[in-house]
Amino acid sequence: MGKHDSLRVKIVFGCVVVAASIITWRLFVLSYVRHTLYTQTAQAQNQNISNILIRGNIFVQDPKATGPVADQRYLVATNKKFPLVYATPATLVDPVATANQLAVILKIDQTTLQTLLGSGSTTSKILARKITPEQADAITKLNIKGMGIRYETDRFYPANSFLSKVIGFLGFGENGRLGQYGIESYFDNELSGQAEDITSPRPDNVILTVDRNIQLFVESKLHDVLTKWRAAGGSIIVQDPQTGKILAMADEPTFDPNNYSSSPTSSFINQNVQEMFEPGSSFKPITMAAGIDSGKVTPNTTFSDPGIIEIAGRQIHNFDGLAHGTVTMTQVLEKSLNTGAAFVENLVGQDNFLNYVINFGFGQKTGVDLPGEVSGDVANLYSGRQVNFVTASFGQGIAVTPIQLITAYSALANGGKLMKPYIVDRIIHEGGTEDVTQPEVVSIPISEKTSAKIRTMLVSVVDIGFDKARIKGYDVAGKTGTAQIADGKGGYQDGVFIHDFVGFAPASNPKFVILIKMDKPQGITFAADSLSPTFRDVAAYLLNYYNVPPTR
Repeated sequence: MGKHDSLRVKIVFGCVVVAASIITWRLFVLSYVRHTLYTQTAQAQNQNISNILIRGNIFVQDPKATGPVADQRYLVATNKKFPLVYATPATLVDPVATANQLAVILKIDQTTLQTLLGSGSTTSKILARKITPEQADAITKLNIKGMGIRYETDRFYPANSFLSKVIGFLGFGENGRLGQYGIESYFDNELSGQAEDITSPRPDNVILTVDRNIQLFVESKLHDVLTKWRAAGGSIIVQDPQTGKILAMADEPTFDPNNYSSSPTSSFINQNVQEMFEPGSSFKPITMAAGIDSGKVTPNTTFSDPGIIEIAGRQIHNFDGLAHGTVTMTQVLEKSLNTGAAFVENLVGQDNFLNYVINFGFGQKTGVDLPGEVSGDVANLYSGRQVNFVTASFGQGIAVTPIQLITAYSALANGGKLMKPYIVDRIIHEGGTEDVTQPEVVSIPISEKTSAKIRTMLVSVVDIGFDKARIKGYDVAGKTGTAQIADGKGGYQDGVFIHDFVGFAPASNPKFVILIKMDKPQGITFAADSLSPTFRDVAAYLLNYYNVPPTR
């Protein structure tokens, strides 16, 4: 064989190898990587489904479930086939009789059906979507020519309103279906399969950090406390202070994403990340941490409380209007003294105080993986006005979000590390590869020693001041806040408050941080009275859930 013949053989052989490789790879993609997509498509074609929705699932954690790891996940958003009834008016023998029969089965207006079915149109009309299986069976049994049942795939939320503010829903956009609010919106590209190649969708599954059991418990407790005090709304967050992961996030009023059109748009807003409020006295531990960390005070530093101080012509007084004499910094927190917080801020100084506020994450987005997060508002601290710093020291004149406040408390609890909060544990791609969220330290606002001192002080706050929040055998730390609501005119609404309680346990080695917020409760003045029992119930549940041994 000549040299040129040998070269031709090699070229042909090389082409065969390349072609075989391409075919093999294509078969792999079809049979393995794209298996789910084609399986769902085939099912749709075989069952007369009028549209095909390919979208990834959303799961929460269920550590108490038995079985393999895959079974320790609870499905909260998926795709489901729903029956619809359609008719072609031109082919109906008796439109009026058909309308009368359908009106009874579907429980919809008879006149509307008669108008639609009597139009004589040759185009098929959808008469009702997402009808029940019983309704579908009844319509099928009528055996009316020109009318029938088809199936379409739509988004389905098996747990109804459970975690709905976090999940969001699948709605409609200018170009078709679109995730709106919550995870459905934030991870719309991943769930819809548009993240990589719009012509070849590969939807991902999203696994949340939320623990189903904890979420169910706090949703129940939130509903109970809001009902008891006839409040306008409220929320609860449970966070792991060591990592920043969100274990539960409840919010009321809520909605059912299966029927979102029946709820007002305001019900879709997740106030934990999308609304801000003045925290009131729950901000005082942040001020005290700044004082201790900067070396200006210790837990035992004393202060002579006059009851009222005057700053730039404005009187600052304690919530009880009393002067408490000589008190320690620990007692400033125990008695929740505004004058004591102002004393600490003055020692720290405006520039340093602002730096601590920023390093604790206030006035900026936390970066939590949920849409629509707002930054809070600490603009008053850039004015240079002394009175603004004084009022900020006890949580007035600044605004925070619940996710900011609980994340800052996690830094108080965990040794001084401000962790980036996150609610997605991992994203699972088709084919099995995973993107796992790793804990991230954003800043270190205070030292470990300062954290330890603040933890001890906050245990004293609960021991001395909040008997309804104490749990026998455990060192529980926490602080309440009762804040007025701004009227938008530079003042505050009369007799209308927001209550909040933030705390953690066991204080010596915190396993969780809890934030409870309640809007406009009626018949109760202070958060120490309204929220302490709920905080205790949630903390006791978590201590038992995690089998935490007594610390006292």
